[in-house]
Amino acid sequence: MKSQKSFQTTTGILYIVPTPIGNLEDMTFRAIKVLQEADLIAAEDTRNTRKLLTHFQISTSMISYHEHNKQVSGKNIIDHLLNNKIIALVSDAGMPGISDPGYELVEEAINNNIPVISLPGANAALTALTASGIVPQPFSFYGFLPRKKKEREKELEFLKNKPETIIFYEAPHRLKETITSIYDSFGNRKIVLARELTKKHEEYIRGDLKEIVTWLEEAEIRGEFCLIVEGCKENIADSEALWWHTLTINEHVEYYIEKGLSSKEAIKQTAHDRNIGKREVYQSYHVKE
Repeated sequence: MKSQKSFQTTTGILYIVPTPIGNLEDMTFRAIKVLQEADLIAAEDTRNTRKLLTHFQISTSMISYHEHNKQVSGKNIIDHLLNNKIIALVSDAGMPGISDPGYELVEEAINNNIPVISLPGANAALTALTASGIVPQPFSFYGFLPRKKKEREKELEFLKNKPETIIFYEAPHRLKETITSIYDSFGNRKIVLARELTKKHEEYIRGDLKEIVTWLEEAEIRGEFCLIVEGCKENIADSEALWWHTLTINEHVEYYIEKGLSSKEAIKQTAHDRNIGKREVYQSYHVKE
């Protein structure tokens, strides 16, 4: 057990700073202040972030932190934090760590007893969800589905019976293929496509999956998309809902690992299915090791 006193520290502080997803007026006063006062800004793309800093007249130095250099750069950032530096982490747009680099750096900071402070701010998923007209809670955020068809179909098979609203992200050049895969797996249900959020050409396309598949045949697809998909409304028989009832805890965990989850994720999902504590599943599963 660890307790973080965010502003009572002998180390530096790692700030998670969301940036606008389109409209620069969505930048908060606090976010600007943190970026101004930080010793360094860790940016996913320094060229992109430079435009933001120039707009708000922020002169703080930057270092690069992205998917391809996160191990080396992450160690460098941790060293700065241990030397009492204030680091602000930003992605190209929105909240760092949500389908953007950041999680590993946060985890390493916590492991080194460095306070991590997240600022509230712009996020495409919640922006789209609240305006979608689809039940907003409970919801499950997924992000980008796998690019390879076989892996994508496996994930959708896993997701299709979930009752909660599901949020996906997708790039314009893969949108048609992704929507078709969701329709083939989920069947027909409500979906909302949100594009160019907060920008001049912001648009919401509301309908069902069958209508959207037809629309995509002739639509001009531009911009990054957020997909809000209605959860499963069908009544699943108890025997199907408890598909795992003949499995041992270890077999249950192994099932999810075979589907591509890490052992940590598989243990968490198994505990959720069985409505038992993660510790109980962890201890049972690791006895065999």
